[in-house]
Formats: sequence, structure tokens, C-alpha cells
Amino acid sequence: MSQRLDAFISNNSDFTRSQIQRLIKAGRVHIDDKPVSQGAQKLNGTESVRVDGELIEPLSLRYLMLHKPQGYVCANTDSEHPTVLDLIDLPRKQTLQIAGRLDLDTTGLVLLTDDGQWNHRITSPRRECSKRYRVTTAEPIAADTAHYFTDGIQLHGEKHKTRPAHLELIDDYNAWLDIHEGKYHQVKRMFAATGNKVIALHRTRIGSITLDNQLTPAHWRPLTPAEILGIHDE
Repeated sequence: MSQRLDAFISNNSDFTRSQIQRLIKAGRVHIDDKPVSQGAQKLNGTESVRVDGELIEPLSLRYLMLHKPQGYVCANTDSEHPTVLDLIDLPRKQTLQIAGRLDLDTTGLVLLTDDGQWNHRITSPRRECSKRYRVTTAEPIAADTAHYFTDGIQLHGEKHKTRPAHLELIDDYNAWLDIHEGKYHQVKRMFAATGNKVIALHRTRIGSITLDNQLTPAHWRPLTPAEILGIHDE
């Protein structure tokens, strides 16, 4: 797969895009020992790229599990709230993609990676990657709610019903919910359509990856090889 020269350097070093452009203009970037003049030049993966004589090598892809606390947004930057990336202590963390976002007040499992194809397997609607939530409601959950969720809920402003979802009651106010899509505020809107309100929402699983119960809020760890491969097998 071809890649732009400036994107390759940015993704595999600490240089910013503006720094890279200045380096190219100054003749300090070489491909196969020849100076280059355009950051848009395409690479096919066989070239050697050097900046000031230092070889830029592809870095290993990263796959992380984060236990998101309340009050953090799933975004790379935000002008009003801290982001989940503020909880990650890694170089080049701005290149990480958030695979499966959560609302500001929703807690639980968030996955981050710089592997775009792996991210797509989780977030593409066609993949129907499952997610499990623990839901707490303001009012007792009506006995027929599970039936409505299995049949699909017509959400306000949507053309089609939600896909079949599985609801398992824990008690009158708490339940496990498994869904296979990720519409905006979907879980809250589903319960609102039944006349109830979600007051706490916690995600415990995405696909085959379950939130590590040893991982306390605001902490993260790399995924294991089995967890990474589990998404490919979904």
C-alpha cells in the first residue's frame, strides 16, 4: 500500500507535519540517498527514508485497552474537556485512533490503536461488532423491554429500527445489554423510547475483548496477542 512521504515520517517519528515540510525544503530528507522536494511523494514500502542521515523505520503498531472514567471525551483534542489521550503516557499518542467511542459520562472499555484496518473491523457498521454494557436506569425496567429490544426500536430521527439487541435483567434497575451497532447515544435513546432514563452506563466488552477487571479507571494496558487476533476472527 502506498503512503505519502510526509505521512510516513510523521507516523514514525516525533516530527510534526510543519517541521517535515521545512526539512524537505531544506534538502534534509532523502529517499534512497536522493534528496526529495515534495512531501506528497508516494512510497511503496521498499525505500529507505532518512532525515539528516538518520533512517526512519516503520514503528510497531500499538493496540491498547483503556478503562475510561467519567468526565473524559473520546477525541484527540477538545477545547472544553480532558480527552482519553490525556490518560495515555506514550510518544506519538496523537496518532492513536479511538476504536469505539463513549459519551462524556459513560465509563468502561475503550480501545485505541494506530492500525487503521484493525480499527475498521471494530467500527464499520458492516462488521456488526458486538458491544456489552451494564445499564442502570432511573425507573424499573419494564418486563416487555427485552422483547422490544429484540424486535428493534424505532429511534427518533432514524429511518430504520435498531438491529436486534439482547437485554438481560440483573434486577429491577440494572441490566446487561448487547448491541451490534453504534448509533449516536444509542443505548440512552433506546431506553428513552421505552419511557425510561439511563442514569449510568458502563461498557465491559467490544467483540471478543473484555475489560480487564484488574484495570482501574483512568488506567490502560497493551492488548495481548490473543486479544488483538480475536478482532480479526470476529
